[in-house]
Amino acid sequence: MSTIQILVGSTLGGSEYVADALAEALQQHHHQTHIHLTPDLNELPKEGVWLLCSSTHGAGELPDNIQPFAEQLTNHPDLSKVRFAVFAIGDRSYDTFCEGGKQLEQAMLACQSQPMWPRIDINVLDEALPEDQAVAYLAQQIEKI
Repeated sequence: MSTIQILVGSTLGGSEYVADALAEALQQHHHQTHIHLTPDLNELPKEGVWLLCSSTHGAGELPDNIQPFAEQLTNHPDLSKVRFAVFAIGDRSYDTFCEGGKQLEQAMLACQSQPMWPRIDINVLDEALPEDQAVAYLAQQIEKI
């Protein structure tokens, strides 16, 4: 099966929980995973599948740990052989709900990456845990990997 890169943007750890849960679900489907807590474009394969899990910090910014990666994407490297999906985590009570995930999605599209399915915006105020929502969504999309 595939080796899937999971890139994490997290301030308080919620996106890390989502990434861990996604990795476990993917491994149950016989995929290998590699979680990147401080993603660096120079250390990632420029092909294959990337899952981006990010919260939004402050007034719509990306978490500190993924900002350097996002900056690398502004140079528009050729990522046309990368298929990706975004799991955005946020609080719907803010105007900037899931803005970090939206920014990553736009940056990946600008680099010619191919989306595998629509971005999921996960509201942390919902009853279910964000990681449960992410895994349920992945289960609906898993065949697209």
